[in-house]
Amino acid sequence: MKLNPKALTGSLVLAGLMFAGTAQAGAVITNGTVTMGVNDLGHLNTPWPAGSSDPLGIGYVGLRYNATGAASTEPGCLCEGWGVALVSSGTKGYANESSGTAGLSLVSFTSTASTAVSVVNVGTATAGPALQVTHNYQPIAGTPNLYQVAVTIKNLTGSEIGAGDLRYRRVMDWDIYPTPFSEYVTIQGVPAALGIANGSNVYRTDNNGFNSADPTTFSSYGQLNTNFTDNGPDDHGALFDFEFAALAAGGEFTFYTYYGAAESEAAADMARRMVDGDASDVDIGLYSYGQPSTATGPSLGEPNTFIFGFGVTGGIFVDPDPNPTPEPGSLALLGLGFAGLAAMRRRKSK
Repeated sequence: MKLNPKALTGSLVLAGLMFAGTAQAGAVITNGTVTMGVNDLGHLNTPWPAGSSDPLGIGYVGLRYNATGAASTEPGCLCEGWGVALVSSGTKGYANESSGTAGLSLVSFTSTASTAVSVVNVGTATAGPALQVTHNYQPIAGTPNLYQVAVTIKNLTGSEIGAGDLRYRRVMDWDIYPTPFSEYVTIQGVPAALGIANGSNVYRTDNNGFNSADPTTFSSYGQLNTNFTDNGPDDHGALFDFEFAALAAGGEFTFYTYYGAAESEAAADMARRMVDGDASDVDIGLYSYGQPSTATGPSLGEPNTFIFGFGVTGGIFVDPDPNPTPEPGSLALLGLGFAGLAAMRRRKSK
């Protein structure tokens, strides 16, 4: 059963009025194709705005594809998050609605109808901040199927951080509609040589999306540090850990991650090529797909393929688009919001 598009448009407008602005707990943002709920600490899965009704009955917004109304990170377990750590000192901070949040203090959070920027410090009350981490969510000109997240990490320790000491994690439990808790997961682009000592930023990958966002902890679901395609159907996800070269006192660097969705695997493959607007090269070399266990889910990625990726080539971070701009017509599309969201409801506790 399809819902009234006018009613859904009203829900999105209400979401924008209630969440956009400054000094808030989070924001629901959309470019008209992809909708995301970004918490003030930079992770996904925000509560559904009060005063409007979630067509799926989940009550949270994580990552949704507007064309089919499908959800991906918010059904059941709110297991999406990020974390950063200095391994030698044990200093760490992480954010995940399900597995816990610790070691972070909010510096600022700002948003518009289509963007969100979170800035946090990592450290302890006694020692002071050791790192500052910014997550900048923006639409990009190359494709409406992806959001770019520029992640900037600044060294506030007062001394150099040694090579391999700084670690960053992003983890997600894929629960893909219309068959949440029974999805196919793909991870591709994992290099043969791992770790900064071998010339790679990739430290570890796995299909256990229920891991904590704390990058100093880990357990495997069987697909450790390997490339695999259409693993499942099962209730699992993706985990990516990275480490970095030495970082001078006061120094900072930026790398790029991506969240999105498309109507098929072929369309998702094209989106990974179109980050810079040029289809001749692949801009997202390390990625995970989450696909439903429908008849054509694992084979064609239908009716929707969800995407998470990193701008890396051969395991090394690259900078495909340091200054993204909103795609043409994105503001006109904002009013469409969740149009097409289906009246589905299926949850489980985890």
